[in-house]
Amino acid sequence: MKRLQNKKYSPWWTYSIAIALLLTAITLGLALGSTAISPSEVWNVLVDRSRSDATARIVRYVRLPRTVAALLCGAALSVSGAVIQGVLANRLASPSVIGVNAGAGLAVTLCAACGVLSGWKISLFAFLGAFATVMLVSFCAKLWGASRSTVILMGVAMNSLLGAFSDTVITLEPTVGLTTSAFKIGDFSSVTYAKLIPSAVGIVAALLILLTLANELDVLTLGEERAQGLGLHTGAWRVIFLALAAVLAGAAVSLAGLLSFVGLLVPHAVRRIAGPESRSRLLLCALYGAGFVALSDTLARTLFAPYELPVGILMAFLGAPFFLFILIRGKGGRSRA
Repeated sequence: MKRLQNKKYSPWWTYSIAIALLLTAITLGLALGSTAISPSEVWNVLVDRSRSDATARIVRYVRLPRTVAALLCGAALSVSGAVIQGVLANRLASPSVIGVNAGAGLAVTLCAACGVLSGWKISLFAFLGAFATVMLVSFCAKLWGASRSTVILMGVAMNSLLGAFSDTVITLEPTVGLTTSAFKIGDFSSVTYAKLIPSAVGIVAALLILLTLANELDVLTLGEERAQGLGLHTGAWRVIFLALAAVLAGAAVSLAGLLSFVGLLVPHAVRRIAGPESRSRLLLCALYGAGFVALSDTLARTLFAPYELPVGILMAFLGAPFFLFILIRGKGGRSRA
């Protein structure tokens, strides 16, 4: 399919700020914590593989996987939110709002009840839960001709329903509640390489595929009639994009738990500075989302030191007022994505 013409690309400074934010987030994430480590010492640990002292173990086995996980989850949830908003033509849609995260969360809770706590099975079932939820919401919205505000209400209902199923599992299997308490809030404190690698593979693969399909996403967001007029099979491509968004959200949930509002807040902010091209918008969402979540995690674990605040709580404090602000202004329900 030929590339759409007359597109304006995002200005260079948007990428400069994103890269600066990303580098700052990585540096602070590796240096700050219960024990402060200078950036030069962190660098020495990373380049000197022979070191095995306490500082090296903290950097390699605690802060490095945690920082990488925060970067990947931020990128995944932000891009997932941008894709869902584009496909559903609703700026209020995001993985946490329409129940995608809750679907992945239910799948992870069921895995925990079966004794599966890490590895590729967690990521796989999280994807299946997320994909089933987003497809159900999309199908019902199309079947009933639901308005954009109704889609959001359907998502809220799905969140409540899936959350009730998760709570039922935890009630029947109390030990699951002990292992998933941090998961339900959203937290990176228990990230290990065993949990990180399967999710990282899924996130990176989905991001790369989405960047290569950006032109098809541009056409799809023009509206169903115009997209079909340009030769796009809208039904099949909608399923493809929602599946990729579910991969991103499911992998992030399996890694960090139920982080809320990232997929809503970052795409909204990026939309104000990015050009209309999907590839540029998705790339900026990935960069800003990664830096935002990594910085938030660093702030959450240092703000009340020596106590650590789960990053999901901080995200809720930041995201809920933003969501209300969008509702009050009426931007999300009436504007095109």
